Amino acid sequence: MALRPKKSSWCRVVWSTWWPEVVRRRLWVLGAAAALAGCGFQLRQTGDYPFKTLFAGFSVATPLGAELSRQLQGTGKIELLTEAPQAPKADVVLDILQEQRQRVVVGTNASGQVRELQLRLTVKFRLRTPDGVEWVEPVELYQQRDLSFNETAALSKEIEEAMLYRDMQNDIVQQIVRRLSRVKPPVVR
Repeated sequence: MALRPKKSSWCRVVWSTWWPEVVRRRLWVLGAAAALAGCGFQLRQTGDYPFKTLFAGFSVATPLGAELSRQLQGTGKIELLTEAPQAPKADVVLDILQEQRQRVVVGTNASGQVRELQLRLTVKFRLRTPDGVEWVEPVELYQQRDLSFNETAALSKEIEEAMLYRDMQNDIVQQIVRRLSRVKPPVVR
C-alpha cells in the first residue's frame, strides 16, 4: 500500500479564501460589462462620410499632411487622391490653408533666462468641391501646451518639445477627421 502525502491545511485555507475572491471579481466584471452594454455604450467608430473620394489639397510630405492622409485612408471609407490631375474627379477637396507652429517665451528668471515656454499649433482648413462650392468654410483649429525649460537639460527639453508638437498635431488631425465625418453637403438654392 503506497502512502499518499497528506494535503496540508494551509493549502485548503488559501484555496478557500482565494476562490470566492476570483468569483467575486469575475461577477463584478460581468456586471460592469452588462451595465455598459445596457446603457448603449459602444466604442468610437469611423463616421459615415457624405463623400467617397477626397483630393488632398495639401502636401502629404509634411508631418501634418502625412498623419492626416494616414488617418483618412485608415477609415477605409474614403479614397484619397493626391495627384493634381485627379482633382476634378474627387467629390471634395480638403485644403490646409495654414499650418503655423509658435514657440513663445512666457516666463523668465531674474537673470533673464527662459524658464517657461508655450508651444502653439494653429491649422486652418476648408472643405470644398472641385467647382469651388464650400462645404466647410475656413476653420481655424488651435492647440497649445506649456513647457518648463532648463538650460542644463536642453536636449531632453528639445525631445519633449517635439513630442508635444506631435501630440498637438495628432489632436488637430483627429478633430479634422471628426468634423469631416459630420459635414453635411450644402443646400443648393
